[in-house]
Amino acid sequence: MKSFNILIMNGPNLGHLGKRQPEIYGTQGMDNLPAMLKQLMGDNAGRVTLQHFQSNSEGALIDRLEATRADGTSGVVLNAGAYTHTSLALADCLAWIKIPCVEAHISNVLARSEQLRQRSLIGRHVIGVVAGFGLMSYALGVQALAMHLQEREE
Repeated sequence: MKSFNILIMNGPNLGHLGKRQPEIYGTQGMDNLPAMLKQLMGDNAGRVTLQHFQSNSEGALIDRLEATRADGTSGVVLNAGAYTHTSLALADCLAWIKIPCVEAHISNVLARSEQLRQRSLIGRHVIGVVAGFGLMSYALGVQALAMHLQEREE
């Protein structure tokens, strides 16, 4: 397996995972992700370099996504938070940068009580969606993205 640089991006209010509303988002923080990835991918986990970026600002998220075109990022696992459901700007950015991206959500957004949270404006511009598995959604997203990138290389 080739090595890949994968960017984990988190949108608004996701800078406090493990502390924020644990009844919805769980008690694990992003520092638990490498161990989860190792559990899923075994030795291949070492071939994935993770970068992390979190912002509460829509513009900063877009700027960081645009930067992936030139900084060696292989793909993105994106939890855009509430911007998933509201941001045409993020959707437009994903449409033109053409970097492989997996949409990830800690909760099962389709089971959320607010109807607005059951739709994704960015979903049509990603290669897949993982939702409802807590922090494991990120690890599953990274694994799927790495497999997708590997298949593209072959």
